[in-house]
Amino acid sequence: MTEQGIFFERDPSPAKLEVIGVPGWPRWRKEVATFQWTYDRTEICYLLRGRVTVTPDGGEPQTFERGDLITFPAGLSCTWEILKDLEKQYTYLD
Repeated sequence: MTEQGIFFERDPSPAKLEVIGVPGWPRWRKEVATFQWTYDRTEICYLLRGRVTVTPDGGEPQTFERGDLITFPAGLSCTWEILKDLEKQYTYLD
């Protein structure tokens, strides 16, 4: 699925997560908060817990939760609204 260049897959298989290397990716945690963010490079992340609504500048909000595998494209500017404390694993594509 996509919205303003954001691609996501709900509940990808454990085999897929293993193949793309998610278990080795760093972790990031953040409590409930709202902030502006611009991606300077493409990020792929897998949500381990929590819930977040991401609204691209000039676009429609999308809500993601535990089990979502999300790709944010380089150049995307958006607002993150973390609704429930978040933990994700992530990597960047160069």
